[in-house]
Amino acid sequence: MPPRPQVNTRALQVMAVLYHDLDGHHYALSLSQATRIGNGTLFPILDKLEDLGLITAEWEAANPRGRRPRRFYTLTPEGITHFETVRAQLFSPQGGTPIHV
Repeated sequence: MPPRPQVNTRALQVMAVLYHDLDGHHYALSLSQATRIGNGTLFPILDKLEDLGLITAEWEAANPRGRRPRRFYTLTPEGITHFETVRAQLFSPQGGTPIHV
């Protein structure tokens, strides 16, 4: 079995937003607003999660308003499994201090 990816608390916050709205269209600004993580911290987190295969990113297909296209982020099946595993460990008696994610 491959080792489980290590992600920090802020990355888990991003994953939680994506997890709780799997059908949503989340781009950097919406993730930044939901997590209160600034862009200087958020973009490296998104890059790492994508490199680990926990999220995917796709550019907006068409932009009817003429603004710059946005990148939409979604959890991969591996990302969903990883988030659910970490969440279960956080809430288990042996897993540590319970936190709400």
